Amino acid sequence: MAKEKINFEDEDIKLRYRHTTSHIMAQAVKNLWPDAKLAIGPAIDHGFYYDIDMEHKLNDQDLLKIQKEMKKVIQANYKLERFELPREEAIQYMEERNEDYKVELIRDLPEDAVISFYKQGDFVDLCAGPHMESTGQIKAVKLMSVAGAYWRGNEKNKMLQRIYGTCFPTQEELDAYINRLEEAKKRDHRKIGKEMDLFSLFEEGPGFPFFMPKGMILRNELENFWRAEHRKRGYQEIKTPLILNEQLWRTSGHWDHYKDNMYFTQIDDVDFAVKPMNCPGSMLCYKRRMWSYRDFPIRMGELGQVHRHERSGALHGLMRVRTFTQDDAHIFMLPEQIKDEIVGVAKFIDDVYSMFGFKYHIELSTRPEDSMGTDEEWQMAEEALREAMEEVGVPYVINEGDGAFYGPKLDFHLEDSIGRTWQCGTIQLDMQMPQRFDLTYVGSDNEKHRPVMIHRVIFGSIERFIGILTEHFAGKFPLWLAPVQVKLLTVAETFADYAKEIAEKCEEAGLRVELDLRNEKIGYKLREARNERVSYICVIGEREAEAGTLAVRSTKVGELGTMSADAFVAKLIEEVKTKAI
Repeated sequence: MAKEKINFEDEDIKLRYRHTTSHIMAQAVKNLWPDAKLAIGPAIDHGFYYDIDMEHKLNDQDLLKIQKEMKKVIQANYKLERFELPREEAIQYMEERNEDYKVELIRDLPEDAVISFYKQGDFVDLCAGPHMESTGQIKAVKLMSVAGAYWRGNEKNKMLQRIYGTCFPTQEELDAYINRLEEAKKRDHRKIGKEMDLFSLFEEGPGFPFFMPKGMILRNELENFWRAEHRKRGYQEIKTPLILNEQLWRTSGHWDHYKDNMYFTQIDDVDFAVKPMNCPGSMLCYKRRMWSYRDFPIRMGELGQVHRHERSGALHGLMRVRTFTQDDAHIFMLPEQIKDEIVGVAKFIDDVYSMFGFKYHIELSTRPEDSMGTDEEWQMAEEALREAMEEVGVPYVINEGDGAFYGPKLDFHLEDSIGRTWQCGTIQLDMQMPQRFDLTYVGSDNEKHRPVMIHRVIFGSIERFIGILTEHFAGKFPLWLAPVQVKLLTVAETFADYAKEIAEKCEEAGLRVELDLRNEKIGYKLREARNERVSYICVIGEREAEAGTLAVRSTKVGELGTMSADAFVAKLIEEVKTKAI
């Protein structure tokens, strides 16, 4: 049995490990149900799956049975042996094994394709690899679920059974991953959003979220913070229309490169598009007048609502929607200002993420296949981003070919409290749109020149950022964001007047307060307030009313004991002011 330590940080090894485990699962299924037919079984993020055609309808008990059989295959420590066959022999080989889906895959391969197989014990699978050396190298495995999947993703084809699984080099790592999944379920923003009455999703508008009054408090606080921080850094706020004519989107390049994700309409027999991005509108704002080199940099910020066509199967709460508000900004600058502006935005993003307690990493995404512009322009733009990152002194990784069609970008992936990463902030350097919109300025030589521009977001999308914050804090938001900051619970109706007096004091201090004066048991009222994730819950009974105090409980740290009303209000004012987390 192999004893070497598996380096799961190495992406190539991780791929081999997961791919090998998918083959082990396929072998286990064939051992248990010999008539099952195998389709495809790739490694994916967080694990693997295999699509299988079989009469028996798999259930949770079957997954445990397959997992048990997989352990036998692992303990047998079969070597994974690669061999190749000519095309016709390969087809015959799979036909003899009654593997119809594999035969179809072989027939669809190019004539000159190398047709390879991997053998482990008496199990053989059509596969290009790569794999581990033996089944014994796989240590910790868990099958997660079964779902339906059409063969080759085509609903006209047969529905297969897709078994999902995950695997890790140690049982400890697997347990930690399962615990994270359980914690993620508890933190699901859709569940918490419903319990806190923040937002709703209705069948009448799939992918179009509705924000409720408490959700609007949270949203408005974020937007107010956004505006204040941008004013400090020299941004001017603009607002551009939701619908603009087709010619604008042809000029911007979206018509050729993004049309499938857009919505369209007609006005007076002219084709219009609902904006999927705010940048073309910003181009028109720039073009409204002639600028001098002395005016630069020009920083235009916009909380702009955009609409994008997402497939219904991809929609997910606030994380993946069809309309959202981008906290966009477009910075127009002189070529010699590029590095300083990128550094400034990177530091701005760092300030915001650090305030929420987020760690993050940065990826530099380079030129994609479907792009505009010359090699020289792309090389210069990518080099400018690299130089800026060197100056900031933050590590980054290269993400080859994942830039926007108009320029390279820096993507900021933040890490939440349970270790998941989310791509939010981005800085995109663009030399194409200034050309396509013929943007100019008058230089010191009195001649016209072309500015350079940056597209950037920090939250990314207000909706998605709210979803991330909800899960990151498990609904227990920092006080300055909390929809309900204080809830006053009376033990009996006789203490209502004192509770109202305290509520008035809180409101005068600018705090968001709710009263619960109902004639209900205090335990019931406490449970309800905790479920609503109210930041501070104050119980008012005879002792508190007589002494002019409050029995205070914090949602985050638990019981705080008895406090005077003035001390309590002062504490909360300071917590809001400092935006403590």
